[in-house]
Amino acid sequence: MKRWTWRGSHGPHQRHGSGPRHGGRRDERRRSDDDAEPPYRRTHSPSAAATAPAQPSSSSTRSSAAPELPGFYFDPEKNRYFRLLPGHNNCNPLTREQLQRKEREKERQKMLEEDQNPRKKAPRPGLNSSLLLQKRHLGLLPENSYCRLVHEVKVSGMKRHKLEIESTDNSSCPDTDNFRLIVGDSACERVFTVNDVSHGGCKYGIMNFSSNSRGSLSVEMCDNLYFTNRKVNSISWASVNYPDSHVLLCLVGAADTPGCVSLLPASLFSNSDPDQPGMLCSFKISAAWSCAWCLNPQFDKTFSTGLSRRVILKDAETGRTQTYNVSSDVLAQQFALQAPILFNGCRSGEIFSIDLRQRSRRDPGWKASRFHQESAITSVRVLQDENYLLAADMLGQIKLWDVRGTKAVQEYKGHYNEHAYLPIHICEREGLLLAVGQDCYTRVWSLRDGHLLRTIPSPHPAANDMIPSIVFSPNLGGAKGLPGLLLAVKHDLYYYPYNTDYPTGRPADARQEGGATV
Repeated sequence: MKRWTWRGSHGPHQRHGSGPRHGGRRDERRRSDDDAEPPYRRTHSPSAAATAPAQPSSSSTRSSAAPELPGFYFDPEKNRYFRLLPGHNNCNPLTREQLQRKEREKERQKMLEEDQNPRKKAPRPGLNSSLLLQKRHLGLLPENSYCRLVHEVKVSGMKRHKLEIESTDNSSCPDTDNFRLIVGDSACERVFTVNDVSHGGCKYGIMNFSSNSRGSLSVEMCDNLYFTNRKVNSISWASVNYPDSHVLLCLVGAADTPGCVSLLPASLFSNSDPDQPGMLCSFKISAAWSCAWCLNPQFDKTFSTGLSRRVILKDAETGRTQTYNVSSDVLAQQFALQAPILFNGCRSGEIFSIDLRQRSRRDPGWKASRFHQESAITSVRVLQDENYLLAADMLGQIKLWDVRGTKAVQEYKGHYNEHAYLPIHICEREGLLLAVGQDCYTRVWSLRDGHLLRTIPSPHPAANDMIPSIVFSPNLGGAKGLPGLLLAVKHDLYYYPYNTDYPTGRPADARQEGGATV
């Protein structure tokens, strides 16, 4: 809804003058105070109102048909104005916030209905599977372009299905605590989860996925009694003993509890090993914001932590530590794979890189590259061609940067963020970019040209503490897994598969038919 602006000051409420107190006069006064029809409405005749065009649903078009009046709200359904009562101590006040929330909820419900429609609008004009296949057979479409466009068509046709989460003892978990974060490992065989607990703090778990002969996805949750009363800011899978053997957690400090960075063995969340190892590494850090694990063979046991005005590099085996002082809080980090370079995003909007092979930190030129966005950086992602990097900020801007020329070469519009700490997700092989906005909408863009392919509404009403967390993969559950999107919000887990004929039966029933276990 369009924001209203005050164009005048309003004095205190005045007492009505004395007069007869019979029912008709009292009803007339109550109607004039509550409805408060402005002169614009009273001066228009019924014939003029009847011949006026119907009011559209969008607030921008509505405002062009009905003039904006300070302190009043125009209801297109009732075709009349109502007084706004900001801060009024009435039993049923009408405020701008309530109207905006109502309008957003109406739009969300409309999009949910459209999402379940079997015939959806194509992400690009004239784009469909049969046309793409025909062009491919005629040699008019290269193989890479064909695969990328097919993924765009599949993404536009995904439908929502709620997954039943099974516990390790084969019992359902209907009262799962609210999901806060979900992060998939490199193969998307497992998804690490952070859930709220009723008495405060967070608990951790790992979800294992498996597909069966019916083509449905089943989920098994492996919980652990380990929990923390601190907020989890950042998660990264770590390859200490073997690929994705540990989970690296960045915890923000509470009142009297300092922040810390912890390495948890993934075997903590498995019942197969009776002798579960304890925590491998944990060290206290004040105001820890971000963390990342290095997969470059030269520094394969190194992880980083972004702090307030500092960056710490630490070797998990030897404990050797390097500290870099910077001018702002480091909110986002990621290592490149081919070269041992760490990219950092700061609260000031600065993005800079650190070459781990450079030992001297006294040289003012130790930052390998530097460029800026207009607001605090919430996420950085390095592409396979490590000359390009994606960065998102708290103004909702997502930009693709050429690191060599330190210039933005592409922008992805539509993302919404004002102050939240939100990640972005890349599926480079499929040519997709995904992000969940502060408005709780999940958006999917074409990584190649920035075209917005899909906007997915949250299954639950939008709220600042109910922003969905997502994982997207062409192989959920491993190499033979199913493609699609996982969306966790509140205590529910939803699956958006590529397959339009996805079975809706319970996963437990499907597993009895011979499904494989991850």
